[in-house]
Parts: sequence; C-alpha cells; structure tokens
Amino acid sequence: MTLPTHVRQTEPFRWEDIPLLAYKEDGGTHFRGVTRQILFPGSATLPAQLRYFEVAEGGHSTLERHEHEHSVMIVRGAGAVLVGMRIHRLATGDLVHVPPGTWHQFRASTNAPLGFLCLVCSERDKPVRPAPGDLEQLRADPAVASFIRV
Repeated sequence: MTLPTHVRQTEPFRWEDIPLLAYKEDGGTHFRGVTRQILFPGSATLPAQLRYFEVAEGGHSTLERHEHEHSVMIVRGAGAVLVGMRIHRLATGDLVHVPPGTWHQFRASTNAPLGFLCLVCSERDKPVRPAPGDLEQLRADPAVASFIRV
C-alpha cells in the first residue's frame, strides 16, 4: 500500500479521505462519545499507527489494559486520564505514556471535547476490560473509584 504524500485537513480535526470511525466496532456502554481516525496506518518500514481520537465533552474511553504501549499527545481541549493508579489533569500539548499492562481511561472535561493523537504499534493485542476483582482493587483508592467509568 502506497501512502499519500499529503493529506489536506478539511475542517478542524478532520482530514480528506480519512474516515471517521466508531471508537469500538462492538459498541457497548463502557465508553461514551468517542470517535477515531487512522491518520497513518503504518507500513512495512514504519510498523506504527498514528490515530486521532476525540472524546466528546463529558465522555470517556473504555477502562482497559493491554500488552502494547501508547504514546499520546493532547491536541484539543482538556480532561483527565487514569494511568495505573494515578489521575492526571490534561491540557493541550500534554504528553501521556501508557506502559504495557497498565489500566487507563481518558475523560473529557464537561465543557469541551478532548482530542489526542495516539501512536501505537500496527500489530497489537486486544484490550482487556477489568474483571470484578480488578475493579475491587481499582476502587480501593477513593480518587480512582470516583474517576473510573465502566
């Protein structure tokens, strides 16, 4: 597959011929108001994907973990992220690293969407959602318990 050498931005955070996709193909109630766009799908010589996610105001991503890591740059809005057992406030320009096997969840503020670029390996494992025992451990910390959405 040959990648285009230039893709024009058609409106803020939307690009020509880049489909706006559902966050998760299976749907569900474990996330709210999230879309994704695959900006660079990766190639044989660059086996990584650059994706743009947008979380609607008041929305959240899935609480999950997996064996691949993420490198994230916030490019729009504000919100917060859980990484492991720490909650970080987010603003435009912030960087987030999610290590392998780490619980994480992004939340947008209630007054603006949260948009971020996410760099991951093209080949990666499927996310794992928390089992009841995992939720019990996460909820042992009151701040984490009040932050997470499942």
